[in-house]
Amino acid sequence: IAAEVWARIQASNFPARAGALADEITRSAPHLVGLQEAVLYHIQSPGDAAAGGQTPATTVAYDFVQLLLDSLQARGMAYDIVSEVTGTVVELPVFTGAAPFPFDDVRFTDREVILARSDVPVSNPQGAVFAARIDLPIGGAGGPLLSQRRGWASIDAEVNGHAFRFVSTHLEVQSVAPIQMMQGAELIAVATASPLPVIMVGDFNSAADGTQTLTYANIVGAGFQDVWHRGGDPGYTCCHAEDLLNVAPELDQRIDVIFLRGFRASEAGSIGARVQLVGDQRNDRLSSGLWPADHAGVIAWLRLPPPAVAAQ
Repeated sequence: IAAEVWARIQASNFPARAGALADEITRSAPHLVGLQEAVLYHIQSPGDAAAGGQTPATTVAYDFVQLLLDSLQARGMAYDIVSEVTGTVVELPVFTGAAPFPFDDVRFTDREVILARSDVPVSNPQGAVFAARIDLPIGGAGGPLLSQRRGWASIDAEVNGHAFRFVSTHLEVQSVAPIQMMQGAELIAVATASPLPVIMVGDFNSAADGTQTLTYANIVGAGFQDVWHRGGDPGYTCCHAEDLLNVAPELDQRIDVIFLRGFRASEAGSIGARVQLVGDQRNDRLSSGLWPADHAGVIAWLRLPPPAVAAQ
């Protein structure tokens, strides 16, 4: 199974897809970008895990974030990693059939990452994994347990005189709704404790139409505003086929959301001036037929009135 997954990862050609993602970012030049599943793969060849060895793989095979940053730089766009948290880490042997050592070891590291445009003042990077998590047996029942760790990252930023906290997250999938909702409760507690207004983005794995888990409703109930406002457009963001080669879009749920909380009441009618999806149309595909990612991206341009001027 590990060999099949690794082959699929290689076939998905992230170096090329990083260019397509960089094109999407370049066109809108957002001040901040939240990245989920910002994966880092290390490889050890030949590996030792199949024989009981524990030497970690250290050769970088794919660093999704660095590939994206390099692609952005090639387009004249300067972004930096400003907050990062490491989630699931697992290393497995992958059968290659090569004599005399037929296994490589592949180390998977999942990360939640925030990028900031180089002209955006930022401070106070924070992040953590959720206490609520699931343990999955590797290779089926009876196999060694893998702790699936998800989390959040945040940064304080100032744009056009507005200071706010930017939070990026990835919650657990719908099939383990109780764990996801506990993660959502942790996230709400962290975000509502912010002394600054909050912009929260991520893959919440909870459909905005209420057909899946209660997490989306719980976030809205905690005072967060969903910026999607295009009436009649469901704004589906998930999911393309696993191999990313579906010809027509197969998106049928909106689980990637941008939320706001804590901005002045007088600004409420002015927030979310424009919202759009990227990576959701046929012409967004690469020439190879691959989609840039399995989810569509969400971009919001937030229109806020000038900051209040203190009385003299």
